[in-house]
Amino acid sequence: MTMIEILELILHYLVEATIPVFELIGVGIIIASGIRGFYSYVCRKPDTKLTLAKGLAMGLEFKLGSEILRTVVVREWTEIATVAGIIALRAALTFLIHWEIKEEEKGIDAD
Repeated sequence: MTMIEILELILHYLVEATIPVFELIGVGIIIASGIRGFYSYVCRKPDTKLTLAKGLAMGLEFKLGSEILRTVVVREWTEIATVAGIIALRAALTFLIHWEIKEEEKGIDAD
């Protein structure tokens, strides 16, 4: 086995181990943000929407990171197309949430 093959194998296992960790972190952040957002809603805090949006954006960033890592280990064109579609959807969601955050912050600054 050559040095390049060994490094490729190490990279493959490292990426395969890291993807679920990033997914888990992203899901954990989204769940925690949802709970915090619900609490803020019940307490009628004015920044509820902003707090929830920021948490969702952070969770999606981790999930997007795991999808980008997934592109390292895919080998077939159909897998690449699937991962590219997922990345495009998550990037669009992240963009929309960041836009919503900016609009909400403008509204808070105007008050």
